[in-house]
Amino acid sequence: MGGFIIVGAGEAGTRAAFTLREAGYYGPIKLIGAETHLPYERPPLSKPDNGAVAMKVICSDEALLNAGITYLSGAEVAELDGAGQAIILSDGRSLAYDKLLLATGARPRKLSCPGAGRALDFRTYDDAKVIFDSAYASQRVAIIGGGLIGMELAAMLRGKDVIVSVIETAPKPLGRAVPLRFAAKMHTRHVDEGVDFHLGVGISEILDNTVLLSNGAEVPADVVVAAIGVQPEIFLAEKAGLATGNGILTNPFLQTSYRHIFAAGDCAAVEQHGGGYVRFESWRNARSQAQTAARNMAGAGEAFSAIPWFWTDQYDLGLQVAGLPQPHHQSVVRALPMGELEFYLDEGTLVAAAGLGIGNSVAKDIKLSEMLIAAGVSPDPAALADPGVNLKTMLKTAKSA
Repeated sequence: MGGFIIVGAGEAGTRAAFTLREAGYYGPIKLIGAETHLPYERPPLSKPDNGAVAMKVICSDEALLNAGITYLSGAEVAELDGAGQAIILSDGRSLAYDKLLLATGARPRKLSCPGAGRALDFRTYDDAKVIFDSAYASQRVAIIGGGLIGMELAAMLRGKDVIVSVIETAPKPLGRAVPLRFAAKMHTRHVDEGVDFHLGVGISEILDNTVLLSNGAEVPADVVVAAIGVQPEIFLAEKAGLATGNGILTNPFLQTSYRHIFAAGDCAAVEQHGGGYVRFESWRNARSQAQTAARNMAGAGEAFSAIPWFWTDQYDLGLQVAGLPQPHHQSVVRALPMGELEFYLDEGTLVAAAGLGIGNSVAKDIKLSEMLIAAGVSPDPAALADPGVNLKTMLKTAKSA
């Protein structure tokens, strides 16, 4: 028929296209992206280089050409015909496929208050350019949302002496993804840097130069940014009749309810061994799922099993989290010369680890912790807490056992 088609040219879609070639698939590959740019990474968008928004491309035109990947940029998919194995573009073109990968990612959640249209979204390169150009030309910026993106943006703007207010409906920032211990430390650092927080309060209305809060307070703002999270982009899948929930539902092999359609990245909710479906939002997850999905499209039978991992840089602090820390886990803290680690045990087994330190100082320890998690070790909590016990030695012992 029409070879393989990938809808979505972000991290997941682009990596999948190249992985198909590495896996030995030599048929036609079409990579479809709604944006007109070359495929690029999103994490650098919140970290401008010398004030300029960075576009870190995933690949060049030459790399796409050499791999025999047809890149259709600025193309919108209007409809997916799962039964007929075809997609219809917004310009009316119909493209047939043998297998399809949905890597449609996610879209920003929208505010519902009066004046919500005055708030800027933060998802794409073009979004980032508008936000930073506007922020640098203004006096005051209000960020609605105290999650990772909102706090990264706050740190970057404070570094440029922009007056920043963060408005969050929860009682604390960073509460959804970051372990409490480190969320509190990062919150304190933001306060020390001069960020003004309005916590546990909603938005009544956004005016031209003011955000009105539900408690009656007014937050002056020349620029307002909405950073309240994302929703999986599942419109095409829903319309085509694929099983969906908090994402496009897949089996462990990243196959959807239509056997010739796969999903990966922010849009995919993957069936778990213990039941239920989980959707992960991170750069590494998008990449790992894409590689697994591509190999399976090429004929492998590989279940997705990567350990969740993410990082954030704010001011001179670097946070990394591996695994999924939960409130019921036993916590073990280890002091480091330039930071701190926290390990999480579930009935004695190491299942997650997090670290906060200056710069990239925790990276090596978190990498070793990932390997310990993958090995399924049940370490002595006292050894985990002792900085004198080398994690690399602990891993060698686990492997030999």
